[in-house]
Amino acid sequence: MVRRIAAGALVIVAVGAAALVIIRAREEGSAQGRISAAAVGGPGSAEDVVGPRINGPPPAVRTRFTVDPAKAPTRVRTRLRREPAAGLLFDVETGRVLWQLHPRRELAIASLTKMLTALVIAERHRPSEGVLITPEALDYEGSGVGVLPPGKRVRLGALLYGLMLVSGNDAAIALAQHDARTQKRFVERMNWRARTLGLGCSHFASPSGIVDRDNYSCPLDLATLARLNLANPALRRIVGTRRARIPFPIEGGVLDLFNINPFIYSHTPGITGVKTGLTDAAGRCYVITQRRGGRELGVVLLDSPDPIKQVPRLLRAGFRAEGSE
Repeated sequence: MVRRIAAGALVIVAVGAAALVIIRAREEGSAQGRISAAAVGGPGSAEDVVGPRINGPPPAVRTRFTVDPAKAPTRVRTRLRREPAAGLLFDVETGRVLWQLHPRRELAIASLTKMLTALVIAERHRPSEGVLITPEALDYEGSGVGVLPPGKRVRLGALLYGLMLVSGNDAAIALAQHDARTQKRFVERMNWRARTLGLGCSHFASPSGIVDRDNYSCPLDLATLARLNLANPALRRIVGTRRARIPFPIEGGVLDLFNINPFIYSHTPGITGVKTGLTDAAGRCYVITQRRGGRELGVVLLDSPDPIKQVPRLLRAGFRAEGSE
């Protein structure tokens, strides 16, 4: 179980007031009109019947976003002195793998789970929908937005920013309940969607990733999810945002959220996303994408001992190999 500890504070600026967001554990963690880029089953809501979309065995399929392992020696042959448990370097546009280390190894992924949560919500809902903040959403562990107003409705688009920028586990619960009434039913939907996307080495146990048991994926599946997130215009905008000022039903009416992705927060040039995660079981997990010289590459690192050095090293090697440095 992830230990509850105080891990610092995130200052949220409001008009006429300041609110404090408490990051309560180790775990790191307005588009107009429809968010969906590839909706399945039409628009979703709490009124939807989950039905066979979740409960039947979905077909395992390949999509144009599927990332396959390299069959020949990869173009990038960088050796990392202290290797992560698994990793991948890939071309975001084509899915071609440039470097790989145990690409199908199944490992805990912490808040990288939110990449699928965001995708399912974005495919099924509009940013203008009001999401009820329940007592369950406020009884969360790990990182959170921290100022969700109990009993009030918050715009779904604002919660997506909270989900992906500050890795809000409270936002994940609220969004899951909005979509499927309960977290359990939403997790069923997540696993169904994973199967329909051909994510063959992934299984999800919560909408946030705070539960490590039975919550795992592999570098290939996570690269596929990164490509899907970036192919959705609204999600691409969110995961690449350093700071978002959002209308919010708190005193002052405005909430400022800052992206905890260290590469975005530090203004590393060209970083476009996507997500970081950390739990005791998963270690430090990163999915980072960068655009340079007309190309966009991505790195997946699972249980990395030093992602702050390893991510840039792999990206530099990839752009050099592709002639974009």
